Amino acid sequence: MAPIAIPTPAPVSVIDKTLVTKSQDTNGTGNLNGELTTPLTAMFNNWSTFSFAPIRESTVSRAMTRRYFRDLDTHAESDVVIVGAGSCGLSCAYTLAKLRPDLRISIVEAGVAPGGGAWLGGQLFSAMVMRKPADVFLTDVGVPFEDEGDYVVVKHAALFTSTVLSRVLGMENVKLFNATTVEDLITRKHDGDADGEVGAEDGKVRVAGVVTNWTLVSMHHDDQSCMDPNTINAPVVVSTTGHDGPFGAFSVKRLVGMKQIEQLGGMRGLDMQSAEDAIVKGTREVVPGLIVGGMELSEVDGANRMGPTFGAMVLSGVKAAEEVLRVFDLRKAQNDK
Repeated sequence: MAPIAIPTPAPVSVIDKTLVTKSQDTNGTGNLNGELTTPLTAMFNNWSTFSFAPIRESTVSRAMTRRYFRDLDTHAESDVVIVGAGSCGLSCAYTLAKLRPDLRISIVEAGVAPGGGAWLGGQLFSAMVMRKPADVFLTDVGVPFEDEGDYVVVKHAALFTSTVLSRVLGMENVKLFNATTVEDLITRKHDGDADGEVGAEDGKVRVAGVVTNWTLVSMHHDDQSCMDPNTINAPVVVSTTGHDGPFGAFSVKRLVGMKQIEQLGGMRGLDMQSAEDAIVKGTREVVPGLIVGGMELSEVDGANRMGPTFGAMVLSGVKAAEEVLRVFDLRKAQNDK
């Protein structure tokens, strides 16, 4: 059988776009000009005499466990807990940690790999699209992008996600607990705010932290005996667990179960034009002590989904950080009573 001839497509004219970048501080560990540090290049052609420094296996174990349990101890009392380390949660953590380095911030992420759906664009495509003005966040973080007029494109969504992750995890006041899920919310009876904006009706509660467990444990509650959880206290919790799914919309579904909101609005069909504005504008404190952002909010408000565009996730995280700063002093004072 003769081979099938595959036609060659005609050349496509490509318009050059301006690549927008921000210089990065390498702290003396290298540079952006294709050069390696001297100690690293000194290894070249010397592999025959190469050897790692000696170590005992128990030393590795202690180095990990000592720091992990120290972090658990330190962050058992946090100032802010962010549930979900997707693009919204990470953007919130970045903004909040930069503005308030005095706050102790814990991020609880159910997955092993933080980043949520931000590792890829839509339908497993790599490029990430953000409508303006979300590009201002990219510039602040230092993620390069192509300017396409009304929107910008990051060449690979993983570049955005890994860059924001590296910025957040490098901050001294932030700790990420991944492979850890939130199983419930810690609540207190809410007696009302001094300004009267939130009523003191009977049965109203204030969120005062989260109940946690390792994700693999949480997934096996139905086939194993009781495996009780752990807790993190915090005057403000930011929930960004995404739309309904295995771990999605967890906090707002729990609010329905606790009769703190009557019912969920349910996410509507895709409408980019209205969805992104609605999510950013709607990011708020849903009940005292619990701020909801990102696609989890669409389940509360009945907002549309926006599909493979990420500007609303980023700016919802920024607005969530602003909301934290707005209510933090009040909620902390209530927690400290």
